[in-house]
Amino acid sequence: MIFEGLNEKFQNIFSQLKRKGKLSEKDIQEVNREIKMALLEADVNFKVVKQFTKNIGERAIGQEVLSSLTPGQQFIKIVKDEMTTLLGGEIERMDFVQGRQNVYMMVGLQGAGKTTTAAKLANLLRKEKKFKPLLVACDVYRPAAIKQLEILGDELKIDVYSEHDVKDPVGIAKRGLQKSIEGHYDLVIMDTAGRLQIDEALMDELVNIKEAINPTEILLTVDGMTGQESVNVANEFNRLLDISGVILTKLDGDTRGGAALSITYTIGKAIKYIGTGEKLTDIELFYPDRMASRILGMGDVLSFIDKAQSMMDDEKAKELEEKFRNQDFDLNDFLDQIKQIESMGSISSLLEMMPGANKKALKNVDLSGADTKKTEAIILSMTQEERHKPGIINASRRRRIALGSGTMVADVNRLLKGFEQSKKMMKQMSNPSMAKKGRMKLPFM
Repeated sequence: MIFEGLNEKFQNIFSQLKRKGKLSEKDIQEVNREIKMALLEADVNFKVVKQFTKNIGERAIGQEVLSSLTPGQQFIKIVKDEMTTLLGGEIERMDFVQGRQNVYMMVGLQGAGKTTTAAKLANLLRKEKKFKPLLVACDVYRPAAIKQLEILGDELKIDVYSEHDVKDPVGIAKRGLQKSIEGHYDLVIMDTAGRLQIDEALMDELVNIKEAINPTEILLTVDGMTGQESVNVANEFNRLLDISGVILTKLDGDTRGGAALSITYTIGKAIKYIGTGEKLTDIELFYPDRMASRILGMGDVLSFIDKAQSMMDDEKAKELEEKFRNQDFDLNDFLDQIKQIESMGSISSLLEMMPGANKKALKNVDLSGADTKKTEAIILSMTQEERHKPGIINASRRRRIALGSGTMVADVNRLLKGFEQSKKMMKQMSNPSMAKKGRMKLPFM
């Protein structure tokens, strides 16, 4: 889960606050010390922590908290507001214009996930902005870097410009840009070389590429697991290249939070996207307020809804809603919905977006895709008639389906029971009369 350790510490701190009917200045100072220690342990830059806790203390010790009827809640609100500010405050979108050429230059150290992120970003903007993207392979040093980009491009059906056995990254960048003009590509993403650490040769090369292509954006890819060391890296790249934004990667790993909470404050450049998993769809626009909510354990329902809506087009949603209302929702549709949910990411990553999710309890739950595979095997072992009319599945049919899917009859019974319950619930949620009463509809409805 994103920033799991930091999340748990804030949950413990907040649970103590909520039990207090009143807060004294001493209470606030003590809580602020706990917040400071939690952030330092998460490898957040010391100067950032000092300013953050100072801002919280100044606001909290004023009348805003001490005179409040719910001081604990008011204090938590201040922490969330200050963390949102720390993360950049307002969302900052990419600089792109429809109908003109947009050139993005990806920079960063080796191992940060720059090549994969270039492909993810091209795929996302093609889908969201209807761009025609071209990936340009300018990393001529790392073994298999060009091949990696070509494989990613092939998988996503995105064109890649590359020159094998050519050690001239500036020339490749120029020729790639010319190719994009000739091919009418309106989005060009340059995947440049990285190093294990910053050196003069690397930075000179990147400066030369920048001067040669005049990019719309220079995006620094930062490994979210590097902690406050990312600040030193970002400072140097920004000093020499004047980067326009940051993409944080590997936030699904053992990320303590140091990079995310330090980088914007220290270099004054916004985090624009985050990488949240290994799939080529696991990249999201960065919302400071939503990330603050997730770090503090308040969930992120808006991002969950965005994910759900992005996975289903309007026509499909209307068709499904009609099936619910006409009681024509069958096991084929049920399987399709399970796959849709799975494509949104891991179940654990979705559950952490839910406010109040019990993170400790989730550790003991199997959140792998095993159950999805079992469900798929059971349904695919049924005839088309059985999938459309589950009511005809008697005891002998259940035994045959279990045998064919390599499962137990109890598994088949459980699936059929779950399907019937889901069918009833979905029909109720799609009922217009319930919508009028203010009941929540599913994101894909």
